[in-house]
Amino acid sequence: MSLHKKAAKKSQRSVEIIIPDKLYFRIGEVATLCRLPAYVLRFWETEFPQLKPIKSSTGQRMYRKRDVESVVRIKKLLYDDGFTIAGARVQLREEIKSDRSQSTLPFPMSAAVNVTHFRNELQQILHILSARH
Repeated sequence: MSLHKKAAKKSQRSVEIIIPDKLYFRIGEVATLCRLPAYVLRFWETEFPQLKPIKSSTGQRMYRKRDVESVVRIKKLLYDDGFTIAGARVQLREEIKSDRSQSTLPFPMSAAVNVTHFRNELQQILHILSARH
C-alpha cells in the first residue's frame, strides 16, 4: 500500500464521530456509527471491562451513550494512537483513576483571616473617600 493511501486511510479513520442524543443504541447502530464490524465490538466487550452493554429481553445488546463514548475512545487508542489491546486497557484504567483522584480546589484554609484583611482594606478606602468631603 502506498504512503498516500495509508495517510488517506488514517485520516478517514480519525474523522470525529458525532453520537446522537439517544438513551440506547443497538450493536448494529454502534457498528455503523463507529465504522467497525459488530464482531469487533463483541470482542472488545470481552477485553475491556468498562464496555458492558445491557441486554434486552430478546438478548439484543443495548449500548448506552457512555458505552458508545468508550467504544470511540478505545477505537482512537487502538487505531490512531497505536496502542495494543493490553496497553489501551491500562491507559483507560489510568484515565479512570486520574478522574477519580481529582485535586481539591485551592481554597485558602484561613478564610476568616482573609475576611478580616478585606474588611480592614475597605475601611481604609472608606476613610480615604470620606476625608475628601
